[in-house]
Parts: sequence; structure tokens; C-alpha cells
Amino acid sequence: MEITKLDGSLFKTLVINGAENLKINYQSIDALNVFPVPDGDTGTNMKMTIEGGVNELKNFDETNIYEVAKKLSRGMLMGARGNSGVILSQLFRGIYKGFEGFTSINALNLSKAFASGVSQAYKAVMKPVEGTILTVAREATEKLVSISSSRMSINEFFDEYINEAKASLERTPELLPVLKEAGVVDSGGAGFICILEGMQKALKGDFLSSSTVSETMHTAGSLVFQTTEKAEFGYCTEFILKLESTKTSIEEFTEQMMVDLISPLGNSLVVVKDDDIVKVHIHTFTPGDILNIGQRFGEYEHLKIENMTVQHNELNPPVVHVQEGPCPCGEDHVKKPVKPEKRKKYAIVSVASGEGLIKTFKEMGADFIVEGGQSMNPSTEDFIRGFDTLNADHILVFPNNKNIILAAQQAAKIYKESKVWVIQSKTLAQGFSALTMLDLNGEPQDIIDEMNEVMERVTTGLITYSIRDTELEGIQIKKSDYIGIMNSKIVTSHRRRFDTMKDLLTNAVDPQKEIITIIYGRDIEHRELTDVVKYIEKNYSNLEVELIEGNQEVYSYILAIE
Repeated sequence: MEITKLDGSLFKTLVINGAENLKINYQSIDALNVFPVPDGDTGTNMKMTIEGGVNELKNFDETNIYEVAKKLSRGMLMGARGNSGVILSQLFRGIYKGFEGFTSINALNLSKAFASGVSQAYKAVMKPVEGTILTVAREATEKLVSISSSRMSINEFFDEYINEAKASLERTPELLPVLKEAGVVDSGGAGFICILEGMQKALKGDFLSSSTVSETMHTAGSLVFQTTEKAEFGYCTEFILKLESTKTSIEEFTEQMMVDLISPLGNSLVVVKDDDIVKVHIHTFTPGDILNIGQRFGEYEHLKIENMTVQHNELNPPVVHVQEGPCPCGEDHVKKPVKPEKRKKYAIVSVASGEGLIKTFKEMGADFIVEGGQSMNPSTEDFIRGFDTLNADHILVFPNNKNIILAAQQAAKIYKESKVWVIQSKTLAQGFSALTMLDLNGEPQDIIDEMNEVMERVTTGLITYSIRDTELEGIQIKKSDYIGIMNSKIVTSHRRRFDTMKDLLTNAVDPQKEIITIIYGRDIEHRELTDVVKYIEKNYSNLEVELIEGNQEVYSYILAIE
């Protein structure tokens, strides 16, 4: 089943299967979080990013690989979430640029396109860090550029690429000491390999979802696709058939023989032959007839039949569609975002989660809140939707999370109706402190410089709980212990949250600090909060204490100490 040419139809099929493989395994990627805290989101971010691209391809029937890759890239660009998602979107953006001028490509062209992807991804990151997805993609690509040729099959390309990518992934702890200390490999690199393995599975005829099958006719080597134009439900029928010499000549049997017999009975047909094994996928209303035909040639080793009509009705209950704008009755039921009539010089966009924090940031002057945070990174498109509600010459964006900055910067590059400035607030504490000192009487760069000065003076403290046993930063941590984090470094861990708070304060408070703002989460009771305040007033009498009911999840306490 050697495939020497990759066109748009087959590329679409590979990508959809790659996305499906990540969808199946994304939680294991999330679990590779260096810190043992419940906000690992690399797999989630990468899954949602590539799904954004796949959604663009669903109704896009095109055999030109450049056009398919361009469509995919656009969807991933808008759906990109978190650093890993943005880097992934840039890898595929560079790949599509590498396809320019081609309608189909061979392995040599593919290696050059991947090299274009690596170059694009490195350019997107201001300070590239080795030991990450960037390294895995780069080292695997460099290997394939050196060994690929026009004679290499697409199958061989993916075999070699994945082998080198896995070897590179195993080396990431040697490049990033924090990975080695935590006993994990890079999660972004692992997610990238997961996508590649899904693409490889499709080349072998192992389709992880009925949606993987391309909605066009394509023949590549001994891989045969065929669908009809009629899109219906019925039964998703898959089987693996072992050809029997007593029933047919194994050498003379071809995929087309099977296609000719069963294609009138269904659609989304895929037939793959490998020696004496035949794998078939088809959507049909009469699976029994399909199985009777298959049994003419051999015996079944595996078969699966799923009622797609029932699945569709369960997953997609009746929906009342409300159109945007005026409907025939004359009423405007749903209004698109309308910009304010009066244009102003500045507008503020801030990221926040939790009812209390959202309310607080709005009261502090934020014109639009992009909802999200530690475990729910907003996408590039989420930012652009927010920008579209504003009418200002300049939009100042506070991401309030280091893993959201890249998505905000990507949105800033895309948006053209205002000049967008991304202030690199890496924590909610930094964003909160910056907004308290924000003075819009000045030019954008002057404001940004002032905000950076404010944020440099802020010490961020976080308290959450551990999801596994580990030793990190020289600290023994047990599952369910509370962890104290100061400026992205674990400084303490205890069974009791109050003990964790005391140790965190010892590390974070110095004589120059004057104010501590405590943003408490939804799991904090009034009695505990009172005890914390009394402890601070007794032991840090120089600190003025401010309380904000954030209602945030994951982090019981967020401290802004300045």
C-alpha cells in the first residue's frame, strides 16, 4: 500500500484522522504538565486548534493540496489556543506555504514543506525554547530533508519522520531541566506526534472516525476511496476480511473488484488491501448485504456496525435556528455586535475567569472581557470577536497569563480596524495591578512602558492542589497536597492549605511590599479567609490587605503583592 503522491483529498483525510487521534489521546497529553496542578491544557489547546482547521475542511471539496492546506491553516490560525496551539497553527501555516505551486506532492516536496513549517513556527516565537515542540518538529524535519527523495513513498516519509520525532521527544528532558526534574517529556512535542501518528494510521487504512473519509473519489496506490453525492446516515460498517484461497485467487483480487460490487449499496466507501487482508469502510442502509458480498472472498477477522442515525439524533437534538438580522416577521431577533458610534482613543480588553474577577475588571475600566484563564485558554478568534465590539484607535490587551500571550499577539496581527497593543501581563495578579495604575493620558508606547514597570514590582502568589506525587524544585509533593507557587516557581507544599499560605507569604513578602490583594476562589469559606487576614495583620503589619471575591476555579488564592 505504497503511496507516492499526496493530493488535497488525501491530505484532508490524513489531517482529519490526525485530529481524531489527538481527540482520543489529548488527556494523556494534558497529564504531561510539569507542575502537578490541575490546569494542564496542552493537549486540550492543540486539540481545539486543529479542530478549528478541520471544521474549515468539512465541506471543502478540493483536490489541490495547496488550497486544502491554506483552508486548514486559516481555521487553525483563528482557533489557536495557548502557546502550543499557536505554534501548531504556525507549523501548518508554514507547511501550506511550502505547498505553493503544487496540486499534489511527493515525499521530497513534503520534507521541504515541513521545513517551511518549522521556519514559520520559530519566527512566531520571540524567544524560542529548545526541548519543546519546536525542537521535535525541527529535528525530525532536518532528518527527512537529508534523506528524502522523489523515490521515497509518503508512507516511508511518515515512518521515518515519526521515528525521528519520537527520538527527539525522548531527548527533550536533556534540553529542559524542568522536564527532567518532573520526569516527563515535552507535552507539545507529544501532541504533535499524536497528530502525525493519526495521519500515519490513515495511510494504513486505519480510520478512527467515519468523518475521516474524504468526500471525494481518490485512488492512490492500493488505497481506494469512493463516495456518492447523497449524504445520509444508516449504518457505519467496517470489517477486516482475510482472503481465502479456496474462495478467490488472492493474487488476482483487487480493491476495485470489491468497490464495483458494494459501491451501489452505500457511500463513504474505503477499501484497503494489504497482502491477504482487506479492510473495508462503508455507510449503508443494508449492512447484511455488504457482509454477504464480503464473505464470497474470505472470512471476517473483525467487524463493527454502528447505527449512525441513532448516534446523530443523540448527539444532535433538534435545534431552533434563529437567523441574524431581520426575519420575515420583521423583527430583529439576534443582533450582530454593534460598535459604539463614538470612536475613542483607547479601549481595554482583559482576560479573566470567575464572576467576581470579571466584575472587578469591568469596574476597573475594561471595555471587553475575554473569558478564560489557566485551564481555559481563549482562542485567537475569541480576541477578534472582542475587538469587533469596540470602536477605538488603539486597543490595549491584558492576556493575564503567559500561555495566552501568543494567541493575543496573533489576533493583533490579524485585526486591521484598530491598532492592537498586547501588554505582556503573565498573571492575573500582574494584570490586576497594572489596571489599578492605568492612566490613558499618553501615547501607547508610554503607557505600555509604565505598565511594564508596574508589573515588574508585582509578586504573584498562587495556591492550588497537587494531582500526583512528585518532587519538584527540591520539594516533596504528595497527591492532594496544597502547593504554593511564587512567580511561576513552587516554593512550598503542605497537607493543610493554611500552612501552605503561611509558607508562601514567608517567601513572597519582603520589607518593601506595601499592599497584598487576595483574590479568593469559589472553594474558600468565610472562616478560612478571616483566619488568613488575621494572620497577615498580625505578622505583616506593614501590609494593607485588600480582598476580592474572584470565584475562580483551580486556584484557591491568587495574591498580588506589591
